[in-house]
Amino acid sequence: MNLRKRNKGTVEVHTSALNDIMFFLLLFFLLASAVVNPEVVKLLLPKSDSGQQSSAQKTVTVSIDENLNYFIDKQPTTLENLQSTLEAYKATAPDLSIVLYAAGTVSIENTLVVYDIASKLNLKLVLAVEPKK
Repeated sequence: MNLRKRNKGTVEVHTSALNDIMFFLLLFFLLASAVVNPEVVKLLLPKSDSGQQSSAQKTVTVSIDENLNYFIDKQPTTLENLQSTLEAYKATAPDLSIVLYAAGTVSIENTLVVYDIASKLNLKLVLAVEPKK
C-alpha cells in the first residue's frame, strides 16, 4: 500500500500584467470621452477671455457654419423651419436653453436672427466661444 502524501501543485493566476493593461484602457477611454462631443458641428469658434461651459441641464445646440447653413443638434434645417423646430423642442422641455455655435466668420446679423427667435419663444440663449490662450 502506498501511503505517501502526494504534493498537489497550486494553481495561481498572475494578474500584475492585467493591472497595467486596465490602467491604459481606463486612461484611453477617459481621454477619448473628454474629446468627443457628438452634438456639435465642427466650427472655428470666436475667442473670448471669459469663455466658460454652459451648465444648463436641458439644452439644444444650434450651429451656423461659414456657408450660413443652420443645424439643430447636428440635423440640417433651414432658417424658415428654425422657429417651428425650436417650438417643438420647447414643448418637450419648457426650461430649455439654446447653445449657439456660430463660426467666427458668420456676421452678427445672422446670429441675431437666432437670438430674435429665442426671445420670441422666451428661451435662454448662450453663445459658445473658445477661451483665448
